[in-house]
Formats: sequence, structure tokens, C-alpha cells
Amino acid sequence: MDMRYLTLDKALDAWRKIQPISDDDKARLARRFSVDFNYNSNHIEGNTLTYGQTEILLLFGKVIGEANVRSVQEMVASEVSLKMMEAESRIKESPLTQNFIRGLHRTLLREDYEVHRTLPDGMQIGYTVHAGQYKTRPNSVITRYGDRFEYASPEETPALMTDLVDWYNEAEKEGRLSPIELAALFHYRYIRIHPFEDGNGRIARLLVNYILAKHDIPMIVIRSRKKTEYLEALHSTDLAVGSAPSDGAKASIQSISPFLRYFRNIVAQEVYADVLFVTKRGENRWWYDGECIEFRTPNYGKILNMMQSEPVLTLADIQRKLGLQPTSVKKLVQTLIDKHYVEKGKDEGSWHVFIVPSC
Repeated sequence: MDMRYLTLDKALDAWRKIQPISDDDKARLARRFSVDFNYNSNHIEGNTLTYGQTEILLLFGKVIGEANVRSVQEMVASEVSLKMMEAESRIKESPLTQNFIRGLHRTLLREDYEVHRTLPDGMQIGYTVHAGQYKTRPNSVITRYGDRFEYASPEETPALMTDLVDWYNEAEKEGRLSPIELAALFHYRYIRIHPFEDGNGRIARLLVNYILAKHDIPMIVIRSRKKTEYLEALHSTDLAVGSAPSDGAKASIQSISPFLRYFRNIVAQEVYADVLFVTKRGENRWWYDGECIEFRTPNYGKILNMMQSEPVLTLADIQRKLGLQPTSVKKLVQTLIDKHYVEKGKDEGSWHVFIVPSC
């Protein structure tokens, strides 16, 4: 299908047509989603682990290369939070609760911690970020256009969160909104409240997937390379809804049309990528961070397969097996390294391969 003509309905229909998928394909999708979601959701917020470091950490529990300790701890906690969310989504009859949201936040942040900052005027401030507790101080953001955007105050946050959760449970029962509309509107209303002192974006993306998974729709990844598009959709919606936090926390599905349009498009792209990941096989087709990579020469695929199957593989080994000139082998391997598809291991001739075959 030409992606220019992809719609949400077409993507969801394509997904339904390939059901049921095999247990092996379910496992492959789950592994891919775990790495993609945790890497991107945390990278959006400034986590410094690379995609490859994230994969090795989450799948094998190891840290490769130089890594910031806090970034490692954040990524591990993110994976635990993801599993917690997935388990909760499988309890179809259970309503969404504030206790669950606060527990998810506590799991994500792990513990309280101190923040010290220097304001533009030179003043030093310090405060405590509370894991699992709503904010105790005002929060705001400086938009990409330079203006300050205020979220709900600490005083009004508990009542607004009560309203948000009650609205969601009632709207889910009524069924007038589709699961996609529910997820988009919940995300937007939640972001406008910004109930915690830290971690609000990560929690919002977890809860969006909680809603999708609960309604048997594939979970999605908001890619960090498309962060600007994501923030612009939120900003355009803020302009339409109004700057008052209470307006944002009570926004209607009609008023968030810019974000809903963006969200429907993202869900369509992500769901259809899952379809292609399961159905489109080929030696020259590989996947990396949600993108299908089709190499122009089969030599890339051959090298990647050798790197995956052989514990020790030197450039001389590749040259001998493929019958290529040393300069050609060096260029092919360097391209794979530059694209972050592979990385040299600690031992001579060992490789970490991060790009995933489609078969």
C-alpha cells in the first residue's frame, strides 16, 4: 500500500485480516515493541542511552559502552512500568483508577529525589520530586515559540484528576467515542493537567497504550525523531482549546481536532508497520526503530546474518566468505556501524546487531 493513501481504517482492517498471528510473531512483535517504546519515550525526555544500549539492557540485562547511571536506571524502571501497564490492560472489567496512575508513576520514578536549578536571573532553587504523588508546586513549560505555558495548579490537580478518571470510565462504558478518540482525548486532557512534578510525558504515553491495549488495538510508539511533529500537534491544539488549564482538562473531542488528526495518523502508521513486520518477509528486508530497511545490495543482509550466527567474525572472515575486496568489506561494515545497525563487541571479532530481520 502507498503510505500516502494509508488511513486508520485501512490499517486496522489490515491488522484484523492477519489475525490470529503465530505465537512466534507475537513474541517478535513484543520484543521489538519493548525496545522501541522504552527507547523513544525516554529519549524524548532526554535519556542518553542509544538504541543499541537500550536493546542490550532490556533484552540481556547488560550495559555496553559508556552509559549514564541515571539513564540506565530510568530505562529499567520504564520497562517495569510498561509490563505493569500491560498486565493492568488485560483486566478488561477493571476501571481505570487514580491509584493505578500514581502507582505507575511511583514505579517509573522509583523514589523521591532532589532537583536543583539555576533560574535565568541567577537565583538558585531546589525542590523535591515525589514519586507517586501529585505535584506540590506549579509547573509550566517554555514552548518552542518562547512563551510560558502554565499547567493546572497543585491545588486544582486532585479534583481535575478525579474528573479525568471518572470521565474516562464513563465514556468507555457509553461507547460514543472510539478507543482511538478515547486515547487521544485522555492524553490531551492529562497533559494539560500535568499532575506530577516529573514524568508526565512518559506516563501519558503509557496510559495511551493502556487504553489501546485494553481495546485490543496494537500499542504504538511516538518516535523521538518525530518529536517536533508531536509537540506541534499539542501546541496547535492548545491554541484551539485555550490557555486556561481548566479548559484543557475539560476539552471536547471536537476541540482537539489538530491532535486527534495527528494521533489517528500515528496509530495508522504504527499499526500498519506491525502488519508489514509480520507479513512481509525477505532476506533483504530488515527493521530498525520502526522503519523497514531494504538494502540495495544483498551483501548487507549476508554480513548481518553472519554477524548474528557466528560468535567470532573478522573483516578477513567476511572477505573470504563473500569473495569481496578488503576495501569493499570495510566500506559495507562501516556503513552498518555509521547507521547504528551494528556495533563492535568487547572481544575481537564480536558484534552486537540491533537491526532485526523480517523473517
